[in-house]
Amino acid sequence: MLRYFKPLTPFIAGWALLLIDANFSHISLINGLAQLLLFALVVCWPAWKTGRLSYVDIGWPLGLVVIGIVNLCLNDGYWLRNLGVSLVYLFVGLRMGGGALRMWQLGMLKKEFPRYQYQRLRWQKSGKDNLPLAIQVEALVQGVANASFLAFPAFIIGANTQTEISIFEIIGLVLWLLAFALESTADSQKQKFLREMKVLGERNRVCNVGLWRYSRHPNYFAEWMVWNALIIAAIPSWLALQASTPIVIWALLGLGLLFASKMMYTTLVYYTGAVPSEFYSVQKRPEYKHYQQTTNIFFPGPQKKTKE
Repeated sequence: MLRYFKPLTPFIAGWALLLIDANFSHISLINGLAQLLLFALVVCWPAWKTGRLSYVDIGWPLGLVVIGIVNLCLNDGYWLRNLGVSLVYLFVGLRMGGGALRMWQLGMLKKEFPRYQYQRLRWQKSGKDNLPLAIQVEALVQGVANASFLAFPAFIIGANTQTEISIFEIIGLVLWLLAFALESTADSQKQKFLREMKVLGERNRVCNVGLWRYSRHPNYFAEWMVWNALIIAAIPSWLALQASTPIVIWALLGLGLLFASKMMYTTLVYYTGAVPSEFYSVQKRPEYKHYQQTTNIFFPGPQKKTKE
């Protein structure tokens, strides 16, 4: 039974860290309870009724919206800094959540998304045969992630009362804008490619145009950099916490920021991102194996030559 709940451990620890810090205890309690309520209604209940985990794609981005609202209303740092980071969370959450809601309206959630089908293969391999329990725990993992490490940048930045803007915050903002532009460009290029293939009557072709020539998942790489930008922007605010936070908790908060980056990388490459996607792409697209041999999976780079 413990193997079902083990994935929750680091995220519960991250939430507990915020709760025991006097700077974040109140805001983290409100956010955590709101995340649990949101996921109970939007993810756990529909998943229990349908046996499908794809509702996470609605709950997770809406959870980012919750972080933005809670941070904006309850954090007491410098208003401009707090407003800026809150708007970032609101924008990202509403953008992704709006897309997921449109998919739900179009009936696309009536079938389990491939990345969650792949998760079932993992459960089967690890001996998790209680599917309803595994689905509920997986949903809770996503919700508690929003209550813990994904909230770290917002809460830490939003609590900083200093009015002087740091060079790290400027770098973080510029990097965030560049990463968002990169993600939007990659998505646009793929949609254009799919439309062109549909007009030509081509099916199961490999998108290797534009940014997709240099990475098999440039959108996932850009999404990771969006979070890294927030973490970089949080550095001066984390440093400012040292004066009001016990040294052990302060150090753990810094490690929590780094863990947020690692967590997003693991998610976007191995957990629900590149690896699950490619498991099915290889089966559907005859040219995909060659694409794997010539193009980096995540980090952009020049195409590699293959032996004839």
